[in-house]
Amino acid sequence: MVSAPTKTHCPYCSLQCGITLDVSAGQVVLAPQSDFPTNRGGLCAKGWTAAELLAHPDRLTSPLVRDERGSPLRRATWNEALERVVANFQKTQADHGRDAVGCFGGGGLTNEKAYQLGKFARVALRTSAIDYNGRFCMSSAAAASVRAFGIDRGLPFPLSDVARADAILIVGGNPADTLPPAMQYFDQGRARGAKHIVVDPRRTATATRADLHLQPVPGTDLTLANGMLNIVVRERLIDHEYVAERTSGFEAVRRAVRLYWPDRVERITGVPENDIVAAARMLATAERAMILTARGAEQHSCGTDTVQAFINLALALGLPGRPYSGFATITGQGNGQGGREHGLKCDQLPGYRKLDDPAARAHVGQVWGINPADLPSSGRSAYEMLSGIGTPGGVRALWVLASNIAVSAPNSHHVIEKIGNLDFLVVSDIFLSETAALADVVLPTTQWAEESGTMTNLEGRVILRRAAVAPPDEVRSDLEVMTDMAKRLGVQGFSADSEEVFDELTRASAGGKADYRGISYERIAAQDGVFWPCPSALYADTPRMFLEDFPTPDRRAHFHHVEQRAPAELPDDEFPYYLTTGRMLRQYQSGTQTRRVAQLAQAEPEPMVEMHPTLARRLDARGGDKIRLRTRRGEVVMTARMDSGIRPDTVFVPFHWGGAASINRLTNPELDPQSRMPSFKVCAVAVARAEAAEQPDVTEREI
Repeated sequence: MVSAPTKTHCPYCSLQCGITLDVSAGQVVLAPQSDFPTNRGGLCAKGWTAAELLAHPDRLTSPLVRDERGSPLRRATWNEALERVVANFQKTQADHGRDAVGCFGGGGLTNEKAYQLGKFARVALRTSAIDYNGRFCMSSAAAASVRAFGIDRGLPFPLSDVARADAILIVGGNPADTLPPAMQYFDQGRARGAKHIVVDPRRTATATRADLHLQPVPGTDLTLANGMLNIVVRERLIDHEYVAERTSGFEAVRRAVRLYWPDRVERITGVPENDIVAAARMLATAERAMILTARGAEQHSCGTDTVQAFINLALALGLPGRPYSGFATITGQGNGQGGREHGLKCDQLPGYRKLDDPAARAHVGQVWGINPADLPSSGRSAYEMLSGIGTPGGVRALWVLASNIAVSAPNSHHVIEKIGNLDFLVVSDIFLSETAALADVVLPTTQWAEESGTMTNLEGRVILRRAAVAPPDEVRSDLEVMTDMAKRLGVQGFSADSEEVFDELTRASAGGKADYRGISYERIAAQDGVFWPCPSALYADTPRMFLEDFPTPDRRAHFHHVEQRAPAELPDDEFPYYLTTGRMLRQYQSGTQTRRVAQLAQAEPEPMVEMHPTLARRLDARGGDKIRLRTRRGEVVMTARMDSGIRPDTVFVPFHWGGAASINRLTNPELDPQSRMPSFKVCAVAVARAEAAEQPDVTEREI
């Protein structure tokens, strides 16, 4: 192990909290950095226990292979494992075409890994089949932001600006549980008199701190946004000068929202008219105000339009680009921002360039030393790629890196069946996840404290994770593996050195909307992170965006007329309630890491179905009873937890568990037509006491 204390970053969420790892005493001691500008000495329970992952007994320490389907995984050498991977990829492409081999990345990959995986897919494999699990996280917010502002950076201002806002509207987000160290900024704002409004069907830990909590029917947030804009227009609270000078498209939106009068909005959303009016006035009369959206507003079949509706409200109030004001989306995964900027999405090239743009293809082709015509076209989005496995033109061999799709994908039982139809599956991970357990080859990879690389946090701040400990002897970094595999495929131009890869990434991003050209490892270290865009080392970075104009062709932000559409599924006689999903305080994503940390697992050992006592009485159920949840895709049995803060027509289940406890067995894969985001946040569900149901427990099978 390295003996000197090392400044690095937490391996979990998009805050990327600054931490210090000290291994000088022969053990790893983790502490928060008191001066890092994002967390300022704060850490959540996940961050405090992150060092337990480094020497965990479940750690993958050598490659694993199967001799044939159905046989157990056994240890293998790297040469044997990679020879199998390359041989199967080559055979699959020879038999079925280049797009028959796919790559699926994770939102926790460093910028260097995300960049090189995109390059590997398009240069070494020459396949269009690549996407990542950030498609399940930020894609609707990204699509709406690009449409309205011309660019997608989650927070276009530093997180610390939150403390200076006089009013904040949080839509579908619960940072008290998902980003606990960030709450210091919200609390500072409230201490100086700021008013906070939370929109959520549940009374979350964040909602309990708010001045006003709005609880809409799941899937009706767009109506609520249009209703608030209706009030702002009627009460003449529009910033007309801002709208005239800095935006376009307002008149069409103004005419459309005339139909969203408050009593109609109350009938659709269930939010009392007086609360809708109070929220609109609270936001519109504040000198400095922010609107923040998160997954609760975005993970819908109309998520892009829902985010757009709140952007419309923000633009009408003149918030984007105003001091300590604006519109922002709260990124979830550790590098969800950087991953989508540098080529993990099926339609994008580094620098947030579009794959169908001839100029973008020419620029990136020059950096990669290839003919732009050899770059593949856009591929299929994440769920479409997985759902198309084994179909004509679909993927038949797949490489999954740092993602647990057997748990995280919607309609996950269907996805698991599709994985079984693959001719070949290889998974790179640090533990034998539910997805890795299905693989033909498993490759053990270095984890956060064993390698150096950059991440881009929720603010657009590029930070540097530094290696603090040595990995196990037979564990390799993903950069090493990609470089080795490319050579075996007869392709040069790949590197296992993270700084070399980052330097190439900056050149590839130069001139793009996510321009990293002026960023270097040295500058990141000197500044505690660098905000993109940063086109030159000679100039300052960009902590606050939109101060003068917007990166659109006309330099204006764009309103877009959007209308409420019904969710893909509505309750009916057979499925009379709403099911929504989300995160818990002490678990993260698919739980591959956090479920292996004893303290976290003991605190939250199993998923529970949260329901209102009124609903429980209808079912003759109590807290602790077993409850059967059934949708059109499957069913699960879980323990009931009573909570009077949730809507009586809605049940909530966290998504951190796999197998029979996986709630994504039930979620609806209906996709947003623009972002291709699945409908995780709302579907119709039947709820009953398990012992009262006529059917036997069938949690292990598809129905």
